[in-house]
Amino acid sequence: MSSKAQTRIEAMAASARRRRTLQAWLPWLVIAGTFLAWELATDLFGISTFILPAPSDVFAAAVKWWKPLLDDSIHTLLSTLAGFGLAVVAGLLLGIAIGSSTLVYKGLYPLLIAFNSIPKVAVVPVLIIWFGIGVWPAIITAFLISFFPIVVNVATGIATVEPELRDVLRALGAKPSDIIRKVGLPRAMPYFFASLKIAITVAFVGSIIAESVAPNAGIGRLMMVASSRFDVPLVFAGLIVTGMMGIMLYWIAEFIERRTTGWATRGQDAQNFTPGG
Repeated sequence: MSSKAQTRIEAMAASARRRRTLQAWLPWLVIAGTFLAWELATDLFGISTFILPAPSDVFAAAVKWWKPLLDDSIHTLLSTLAGFGLAVVAGLLLGIAIGSSTLVYKGLYPLLIAFNSIPKVAVVPVLIIWFGIGVWPAIITAFLISFFPIVVNVATGIATVEPELRDVLRALGAKPSDIIRKVGLPRAMPYFFASLKIAITVAFVGSIIAESVAPNAGIGRLMMVASSRFDVPLVFAGLIVTGMMGIMLYWIAEFIERRTTGWATRGQDAQNFTPGG
């Protein structure tokens, strides 16, 4: 190998290392910059704490009320995960049924769209009547709000299997169930994980809506109590903790996606190692 080619390879490797380092640090730099700009803006414009507390005030409130904030965060996290888990199972099964059968699609899709159009906050009082004040309204609301994206994406992934490929597999003796299991489901996996990253974030919305309407425990109840006392920094602390939990679960879903469907993004990953790309 010539020295010129060796130098080019070393330059490409160094560029790839720099890009990986930048990608690793960039989210944290953006978050730190956002909080710094927020702090400076509240000081520069003299914004009242009642209107927009500075990050330092939010941090002080989080330290002061760390115990109830931790307890309510765990309660919200568990409720959200329970509703999200139900949505994953039900959404995957129904998505397979809709994507595999035109009759099921024609029969159920309009009903699903109509139900998804109903504001979930309007459903919470009905759930309270049925299940009472407690954890179940939060779980079911999280399920209802995260169910639809999973169904749509799984159904889309299975339905987009090429007709020519289906015909070839049938000619080779494959049963419809074999086509779904060996071709349709692998094809739907990138769509499925994309829906998970959407659903896990909106599931928190469902839990907190229910906890706000039927206060028993959770971040929603904590923020309602803080609002009634005009403790705005504590309200923002609850919002930030919720955002942190959403980011954590999003990263977990992305980690699992890369380990199971890395083939779907191999071209995109390859671009990340192109010098100057």
